Amino acid sequence: MNISEIETFLAIAELGGFTRAGQRLHRTQPAISRRLGLLEQALGAPLFERIKGSAQLTEAGRVFLPHAEAALAAIKDGREAVRELRTGLQGTISLALVGTLADTQIVAALRQFARRAKNVRLELRTASSGQVTGLVRRGEATLGLRYFASDAAELVSLAAGEERMLVVAEPGHRLAGRRLRDPQALAGERWIGFPPVRGERDSSGHVLARQLTRAGLDAEAIIMIDSLTAQKRLAQAGFGLALVPESSVRDELRRGDLVTLDVPALRTVIPISVIHRRSGYLSPAAMTLLALLTGAMPARKARVNRRE
Repeated sequence: MNISEIETFLAIAELGGFTRAGQRLHRTQPAISRRLGLLEQALGAPLFERIKGSAQLTEAGRVFLPHAEAALAAIKDGREAVRELRTGLQGTISLALVGTLADTQIVAALRQFARRAKNVRLELRTASSGQVTGLVRRGEATLGLRYFASDAAELVSLAAGEERMLVVAEPGHRLAGRRLRDPQALAGERWIGFPPVRGERDSSGHVLARQLTRAGLDAEAIIMIDSLTAQKRLAQAGFGLALVPESSVRDELRRGDLVTLDVPALRTVIPISVIHRRSGYLSPAAMTLLALLTGAMPARKARVNRRE
């Protein structure tokens, strides 16, 4: 069992096929199959089922997956630790973040880091909260910024701020411009939201359902849409109301494509968390960035999500 075989396994698992894995790793499909075969021979069990041109993890593959991720991430950590020993506050840090967070107070922390660590190259990747968690777990990102803390036991979640949620509607909505002290004024309205994320205690889908219940609107219909862009477009078209992060709709509100509804009973904020692997290596540069990101949180101390 070697690094190349583990990389091959993880690429197939992530991309769902041998051809796509070969394209990512710049190897032919026979080379991919050969490496996987050697790994399966070493483990004594098949790791994938070939189904209609795709590769699905077997039970053995699902059991092996987190160990393979941890092994590859540990090797990357070792390389980084040796490099940092030679160079100090230099090198590269990969930060995965939800795209809308690039329009929050987090930007000030990133600017400060760029001034303080001029010899460090900061690589940014945008993804959904769930994808950010996956990138950090696999060691493809040193740090991650996402909404809510991660429930993954192998990750540490630190509070890095919070963001206000807004109720948005189509331009000219009948209740725009009014403060709705009685949330029952929204009775009969359709809502657009994310589906709750399996395996996580909190997500945007959980927030919407929870706030509607608290406001006595739990009987209202929620249309599950797994895309923030699609939610905004549907709300703009009058298909329903949406509860979205403020930073995600600033442009639409400025242009007048959407309007906000002031509903005190639905006011809430969602936490922003920075995550890293519990057993992973954090270079001096990564520790500096981590301190700046958690220090970006206004008016309260960072909280650690400990699952030990």
